[in-house]
Amino acid sequence: MKKIGVVLSGCGVYDGTEIHEAVIALLAIARNGAQAVCFAPDKNQTDVINHLTGEAMAESRNVLIEAARIARGDVQPLAQAQAAELDALIVPGGFGAAKNLSSFAAQGAACQVDHDLQALAQEMHRAGKPLGFICIAPAMLPKILAIPLRLTIGTDIDTAEVLEEMGAEHVPCPVDDIVVDEENKVVTTPAYMLAENIAEAAAGIEKLVTRVLVLAE
Repeated sequence: MKKIGVVLSGCGVYDGTEIHEAVIALLAIARNGAQAVCFAPDKNQTDVINHLTGEAMAESRNVLIEAARIARGDVQPLAQAQAAELDALIVPGGFGAAKNLSSFAAQGAACQVDHDLQALAQEMHRAGKPLGFICIAPAMLPKILAIPLRLTIGTDIDTAEVLEEMGAEHVPCPVDDIVVDEENKVVTTPAYMLAENIAEAAAGIEKLVTRVLVLAE
């Protein structure tokens, strides 16, 4: 059974992992006969957002502890992830990808990526193992791999321009489709960058998981 690493960044679209995207990905992995292995960085979130009001809250939360809500407690510190034990890596979106896994939300093209995520993804890429990045998470890829990549975050022109400034080739993509960089085994999909409901998000994410598993053969 293939083992697919899933990197979470908290719990909740505004300050962590987009929950729908994570659950759809986990379900698609299971339905395709593979095993998801969840990881998250053991560090404090950049901020904590009240998801009812959208306002910042004066408290601190740990990314790993929050991610455990999605993974039903079955999540490991990202620093412990071993590329040799995984067949592919998938990273859902949500603002946590741009706040906790990287500083893209604050720094754009000048952002930094979490050291453990960068090291894991680079090692998997060197080993020829596929990467699947969802929603805003593909914005980290030019910093992680630092090579020409074909990828998508959907059709947002401003964000696409930032990614091209970072050296990527941005490919406009509808919500229900994927962009595949065959040479580098990198698969991306817009999900909630474009989705207006969970069904629309699921269409692209399910395609992404299926293609990632094919590339992992």
